Amino acid sequence: MKIKSVRHDNRKKAFEVATYNGRYWFPFAKLRLRPTQANPVKSANVDDELGNEAFTYQLQSGEEGTVHIDQILDYNRDPRYMRDMLLYKLTLVAQERVKSSSLSKRELIRRLETSPAQFYRLLDQTNYSKSIDQLMALLSILDCQVDLVVKKPSRMREPAGVV
Repeated sequence: MKIKSVRHDNRKKAFEVATYNGRYWFPFAKLRLRPTQANPVKSANVDDELGNEAFTYQLQSGEEGTVHIDQILDYNRDPRYMRDMLLYKLTLVAQERVKSSSLSKRELIRRLETSPAQFYRLLDQTNYSKSIDQLMALLSILDCQVDLVVKKPSRMREPAGVV
């Protein structure tokens, strides 16, 4: 995902990041190099050198920091990003299980009723166009049980307007 623009708000102590999918806030408290009242954010710009997937901010003192879009999406719990991370983790597990399985790849392809090309796309962790259903079918064939655990956040966020 590309960043269109970024602006800083020293009063709200956060960056507002605009992407083609929407706007996100990212608080100063999550930065590695944190601004202070004595050393506030001077500027923030989309970083062309990082393919517009990050922004760089500069403090009054001249120190610089960079924030990648993945940090912003993770903080905001973007549903598309969370889905992609689940697919990524399941794919890594599937890759390991395929390596250690006594079943041949040809047998896995036959049992999945798919083509070799589709099978290898399924094992590609950078391919996010696959479905979780396909990965679940593969993991099932590999004798894996997948449990989805839903937890409350460790720190409940306050509803809007509550102080």
